[in-house]
Amino acid sequence: MVEEGDDRRVTDDDLPYRCDVEVVGLLASPAHRYDGRPDAEVAARPVESQDRIEVRAGLGVVGDRYFGRPAHRDASVTVLAVEALEALAQELGNQPFDPLAARRNVVLRGAEVEALRGQLFSLDCGEGVVVLAGGRPAHPCAWMDLVLAPGAHRGLRGRGGVRCAPRTDGILRLGAAVLRSAVPLDPAQAGAAVRPAPRPPTGRGLGQRSASV
Repeated sequence: MVEEGDDRRVTDDDLPYRCDVEVVGLLASPAHRYDGRPDAEVAARPVESQDRIEVRAGLGVVGDRYFGRPAHRDASVTVLAVEALEALAQELGNQPFDPLAARRNVVLRGAEVEALRGQLFSLDCGEGVVVLAGGRPAHPCAWMDLVLAPGAHRGLRGRGGVRCAPRTDGILRLGAAVLRSAVPLDPAQAGAAVRPAPRPPTGRGLGQRSASV
């Protein structure tokens, strides 16, 4: 697990597992789009996309709406598995979705992204290694029902990506990349949802008779 405030240099020994992946989408948006009540006119606007983005340690993606925001310091870069969108489209009987419609900064193919919650990992697109600290899930919002398809908000839960804190500066670009992680990843599970563990019973009320029938 990632320790908060651990700024030591990350080495290959810290990230022993290698996975060849593809970066299929990159987003750096200067403004929030999915804000407030979902609006069809806003949802129909073209999705911004980049061929490359610059990541800055402790700040986020240069030019993005969350860059340098103190409240988002530990969640300034979002990463999503495109397989999650592909599986969702199939489940809903839809054509494939735009990989960037969910507005995640980095969309990968071939990586079990949800397994990176709370884990260090790195991406190398050939222009230097970018180290990221995986954090909490990036939960989908109600806009997904309008932007993607009815039922997408619920269907994307548990596989909406991971919010990350950038630990190093670097460049990410579309195409082949190497992902190194602290835990083994299963590409076959890239599109699967991770559900919260059920809460254990508290015992409250056990053994008591119901007040009504």
